[in-house]
Amino acid sequence: MNYIGISSGFHDAALSIVNSYGEIVFAGHSERYSNFKHDSHLCLPLITDAKSYMDEDDYEVHYYERPWLKYLRQLRSGEDTRLRNLFAKNVIGASTVKHHLGNKTVHTHNHHLSHASAGFQTSPFDDATVVIIDAIGEFDTISIWDASYDEDTGRAKYKKLWGQTYPDSIGLFYSAMTARVGLRPLDEEYILMGMAAYGQSRHSGEIYDTLVASARELRFDTNLHIGVPTKFLEGADNMDIAASTQIVTEHLIQHVISKARMLGRSKNLVYGGGVALNCLANRLLGNYYDDIWIMPNPGDAGSSLGAAALGYGCKLQWTDAYLGHDIKGEYPVNSLLDHLLRDKIVGVASGRAEFGPRALGNRSLLADPRGLEIKDKVNEIKQRQKFRPFAPVILEEYADNYFDMPAGFNSSRYMQCISDCRTPDLFPAIVHADGSSRVQTVPKDGSGIRELLEKWFVLTGCPMLLNTSLNVRGEPMVNDRSDADRFEQLYGIKVLS
Repeated sequence: MNYIGISSGFHDAALSIVNSYGEIVFAGHSERYSNFKHDSHLCLPLITDAKSYMDEDDYEVHYYERPWLKYLRQLRSGEDTRLRNLFAKNVIGASTVKHHLGNKTVHTHNHHLSHASAGFQTSPFDDATVVIIDAIGEFDTISIWDASYDEDTGRAKYKKLWGQTYPDSIGLFYSAMTARVGLRPLDEEYILMGMAAYGQSRHSGEIYDTLVASARELRFDTNLHIGVPTKFLEGADNMDIAASTQIVTEHLIQHVISKARMLGRSKNLVYGGGVALNCLANRLLGNYYDDIWIMPNPGDAGSSLGAAALGYGCKLQWTDAYLGHDIKGEYPVNSLLDHLLRDKIVGVASGRAEFGPRALGNRSLLADPRGLEIKDKVNEIKQRQKFRPFAPVILEEYADNYFDMPAGFNSSRYMQCISDCRTPDLFPAIVHADGSSRVQTVPKDGSGIRELLEKWFVLTGCPMLLNTSLNVRGEPMVNDRSDADRFEQLYGIKVLS
């Protein structure tokens, strides 16, 4: 038996497959196949590729939320409530797609429970307090769970300890403020986070007074699903708005984590939902928990794996995030080294694609982090704002020598937290305006990116590289070799496989 998990119908459609041994045999994003960023629908090339990894013909289909509950919430909020959209569009998509999934019965699960299972059942923990913070599920916007495994059956058990419901939402607040500074909500929140380093949090008090009814109970004064009030912070500098928004968000998240510490039995934290991608705020989690797990795809796309996990029921065999389309062949370590030493910048598209929004070395644009000109050159290639920083990928055993890793994060294998660089002047390409970096640490795992870093270190004395996703702003990450060829032709950067 295989368990196919689906998230689709709203944004970032994805499909995951777990087999009868708890192995994650595939997990991929629809956008990488359709080339339509944040594609909300499953596409046939994704389904075809995914099913090629199944070793059994029999399977169940599990969906990441309950459409009827979502429909009731949409009725309440005045959204599109046409019943014909309920299953035909939201769950599977077009009838041709349903045909390729065999017209199976679709098992539906609670939205936040799918987030929780994606986190807990991939975590190394046998018990955990699970915190989910996102924009909105069916009605839930924040939830805290007690999670453990049954001693006799090994099946995961979840008990909800506390929650907040629509329209009170930290995720909707952050998205509303993203729109306020002229960025696209549900897409460019990460840019707002990057802008925060350039501003002063001079408006945090006004944001609290105008929008937040109770920080302790996580309630807001207005329904931020429709945005902030007209002329709110009119005339304010967008960088200052970003900094103020980030500070308020961090305070609100800390109220949730503090509540979880008080209510939960476990000292292990599993954190999920789209807000868990705010790696700047994540540096504060270690103030409350020593052992933390954030699945590398904690948003809605990752809930496809959560739905499959709920179908399987027990702990999954998590190894790494390389779960998508496979570009076969050996990782081109020596060729990458040659290009880095000569040209300073090179692309790589090799092995299985990363599941989640972060490039982790298999679909990456890599560069020497030491040159003053590198950051601007890479931003020009990717057509991004010049103020935006890049991430370092570093040999894990050297991370503490170069970065002040926050409490709770002895490693950061999926770029899950922000750390202060100890020697920012030496690595200007991977340091933000405030001296911080979003670090990816690579353990001794035998991976291609690990071997590349080891050889780069021997030749240069530098244990890190600049690592950013192999894509251009507004487009999905490169998926297959044809995507890599297109990137080469358009931007003049060699992409090796």
